[in-house]
Amino acid sequence: MDTIKRIIAIIDPTKDDQHGLARSIDLAKKSGASITAFMTVYDFSYEMTTMLSGDEREAMRKAVIKDRELWLNDLVSPYQDLDIETQVVWHNRPYEAIINTVIEQQYDLVIKSTHQHGALKSVIFTPTDWHLVRKCPTPVLFVKEMAWPAHGNILAAVNAVSENEQHMALNKRIIKDAQFLCELASAKLNLVNAYPATPINIAIEIPEFNPGLYNESVKKHHIDSTNELAAEFNLRQEQCFIEEGLPEDVIPDVAKRLNSELVVIGTVGRTGLSAALVGNTAEHVIDSLDCDVLALKPDGYVSPMAKKRD
Repeated sequence: MDTIKRIIAIIDPTKDDQHGLARSIDLAKKSGASITAFMTVYDFSYEMTTMLSGDEREAMRKAVIKDRELWLNDLVSPYQDLDIETQVVWHNRPYEAIINTVIEQQYDLVIKSTHQHGALKSVIFTPTDWHLVRKCPTPVLFVKEMAWPAHGNILAAVNAVSENEQHMALNKRIIKDAQFLCELASAKLNLVNAYPATPINIAIEIPEFNPGLYNESVKKHHIDSTNELAAEFNLRQEQCFIEEGLPEDVIPDVAKRLNSELVVIGTVGRTGLSAALVGNTAEHVIDSLDCDVLALKPDGYVSPMAKKRD
């Protein structure tokens, strides 16, 4: 993502404050992108109208859509100096409507606000959010209330020691996209790489095993690999945070210490049984973050929604 030309901002009709739209407007002003304020609507009472004629049901559907269109047009009316349009789609599964629209109209970036737990100030991801993380081919930016301060911090989460070609390419994609957003937001980029602790069972089962030596070797490998990756993008060693622990613990901890406004993370988009059995580290990380998140797919990723369409 070395440019943003088309943004789709997901509107939540249940909220007074549209933080996703606000972030879209801010990025559009800096990048020159156009914005589509997008909303799905569905009235479940429509399912109970089978006694009505087909024309009456269609009239009811159109009336609901028209009402939402008027509300949405009023919402964006203060921003006519921008290239902004509105779109309302009738669909009972918002994520399907969003992803289908992204694929059909080839948006560069999806921006959606997240819900927050009022008392704890923590971010709560909805089922629609998780579907977008897993299945949307376009980068998805999840935003919370906090504005991005000038000269803030953006954190790129990488796995620098991976020998998987797709993961290696994704590392570089994460850093490039993070650098681009740093330029737009006048922010500083940092990298974070978590590495595993010594497996306790190995130390117990193999008496001659030296856990201290093993741990130092693993640590050095991660430090060297992360610094080497950083150097490719002209990043200094002090911009790299290589720490022991699980990614879902290390990445949120570093993000909090740096007061990062955004974490950029790659997701492989596992769904179904493989996701249940293998788990998805990125999802555990995302669920633990309390700041904006940009979720990226690997280059060449094909959404299961696109496969269905074919």
